[in-house]
Amino acid sequence: MSDQPTIEAVLAGDQAAWDALVTRFTGALWSAVRAYDLNPADAADAVQGTWLRLLESLHTIRDPDRIGPWLFTTAKREASLLRRRHRGERLVADPVDAERACVDTEPADAGHVHADPALAVLTADESRRLWQAVDRMPEPCRSLFRLMATAPDAGVRQLAGRLGMPSGSYGPTRGRCLNRLRTMLTTREATL
Repeated sequence: MSDQPTIEAVLAGDQAAWDALVTRFTGALWSAVRAYDLNPADAADAVQGTWLRLLESLHTIRDPDRIGPWLFTTAKREASLLRRRHRGERLVADPVDAERACVDTEPADAGHVHADPALAVLTADESRRLWQAVDRMPEPCRSLFRLMATAPDAGVRQLAGRLGMPSGSYGPTRGRCLNRLRTMLTTREATL
């Protein structure tokens, strides 16, 4: 069954076509995001985010018959992003931010307790070494990592646009940059 007519109808503003698309794929999207062990609210956000990405990208879909795999991949990316965000797996823009992230920030009069000072020092040191490695990287990797850290909620299209590259190039470029950074850090650790 071709999705071409459905996509064309959605692009023409046909609400029934949109509803049919949502009905057809929502179950598969829920299955995709459940694999990421998200709480129900985050799973719902991942599914809703997937539909939002489709709505934003619908006019650029080149092969409507591949809409299912596109939605499935997008749902997995949305779920992965939410999981990383909630587990604290993100680059920080400044080593000082890493130190602050390890310290309870309640007001002093609330009897706040600081996290383990040694952990705060280690985290700040790791962050400093990470950013030193990023600063030694060539472009576009250096700008890509800085942008990822300063705009963690930005979508692929926004990040790619700010970097002046096509959306389809962002993922592969990010992958190459991450591999390069991983190699740099692994090599550095081996020499210490």
